[in-house]
Amino acid sequence: MRVTVATRTHEARFAARPRPAFGLRPTILFTLAFSLTIAHIAFAVWFSTPWRDDLEQAIGPVMAWVIPISLAYVPGAVIGFLVFTLLLTRYREPALDLPDGWPDVTLVIAAWNEEDAIVETLEHIGALTYPGSIEIVLADNNSTDRTAELAEETARRLGLRYRRVFEERPGKYRGLNAVLETVTTPLVATVDADTFLHPEALTFIVARVVTRPQDQHVCACAGALVAENAPLNFLTRMQSWDYRLGINGVKRMQAAYNSALVAQGAFSVYWTEDVQAVAGWPDAIGEDIVLTWTLMDSRGIVQYEPLALGFTVVPERFRHLVRQRSRWARGMFEVLRRNPPQRQPRVLAKFIAGIDYLVPILDFGFIFFWIPGVILFLFGYPILFSWISMLLVPITLAIYAGLRYWQNRHVFRRLGVRPTPDARGFLGYFLAYQAVTSTASLIGYGEHLTGSRRRWR
Repeated sequence: MRVTVATRTHEARFAARPRPAFGLRPTILFTLAFSLTIAHIAFAVWFSTPWRDDLEQAIGPVMAWVIPISLAYVPGAVIGFLVFTLLLTRYREPALDLPDGWPDVTLVIAAWNEEDAIVETLEHIGALTYPGSIEIVLADNNSTDRTAELAEETARRLGLRYRRVFEERPGKYRGLNAVLETVTTPLVATVDADTFLHPEALTFIVARVVTRPQDQHVCACAGALVAENAPLNFLTRMQSWDYRLGINGVKRMQAAYNSALVAQGAFSVYWTEDVQAVAGWPDAIGEDIVLTWTLMDSRGIVQYEPLALGFTVVPERFRHLVRQRSRWARGMFEVLRRNPPQRQPRVLAKFIAGIDYLVPILDFGFIFFWIPGVILFLFGYPILFSWISMLLVPITLAIYAGLRYWQNRHVFRRLGVRPTPDARGFLGYFLAYQAVTSTASLIGYGEHLTGSRRRWR
């Protein structure tokens, strides 16, 4: 049964003055962006008629539609909707003048054998400028190294309000839930043991979660992540651009409709009573995804704050990246099965969540049509990829330039962050990165469909 809570004690006490994050009301924004997307796709279908005719002569009428749909129309719809949404939105910083003070926060660090990172994580937490009270809790999921010892020493050295909750049973969700049972503060935030928070990160994310856009309860808010170890090698540099352009852009689009689909465990904040009301984090490989959709289904809306910046360590080896992205893809399939989009109480949330049904088409089309098409084109057979397809290059570069400009202006400049210029990393991201992530996603889809054993690392 779906339960909607109209008022909440803590939220009413700490509520900031209404201030929408992204300008236009979501319904108006959606109407405009969706209409422009439909017009864009209608033009694409008309313009690609000669291409479909050539495909029909070469491989038959069915594939003459299957290939354009998976290679052009669906990607065009998803990317077009994202671009039109972002072009029509205007970001507004959350108000930092909470009239009744700042709520106390329990900051939970999920850790399993994190002795290499836990000291630096706590040092960044110690540098936070959050005006309210913070309690740090180490959710120790049966670490066998010096994680607990180093965390306690560092917390004592920094004068942090700190405690440890030990959970012997494996599973990140078990460690988080063990802590949740002991939380007494209005807000609970999660941060991974290898994610380093900007000094103002907690202030901005709390300032966003206490707002009430369109008089709706914000039950959770996701922070913004960038790569901490970007300069390490070519693989981490490509991932850095993915976080900056791809993940950031998608989350901003979703938040414009009050429907950020993942309040990621690496850095997010929640109203404690909302998480407790849905029994905490579920037993799932994508526990943060399933929790987010469950909260949207019954407790309120989920937001995203670009200025709540965290620096997370990304995979340094190819096999680790493939394993991570296949796990993310599998987590998406889990949430579509457990909390299908049609269960969402808001129409806009149904639509934004429903876009996830199209993501496998993007991955399938890229691997089985786009890459073979480029190879055939290079050998003189422009049947799937042609000279006209080259128009996608300047269009895509223009989109990336816009996303990069926005983040530099509204996030990095505002927070005093200076990312290292990295043209070679961007070139790799532009030309090759999608092939890696789409392949990993297809592996994840296959693992889910075949019921393979779940692996968190």
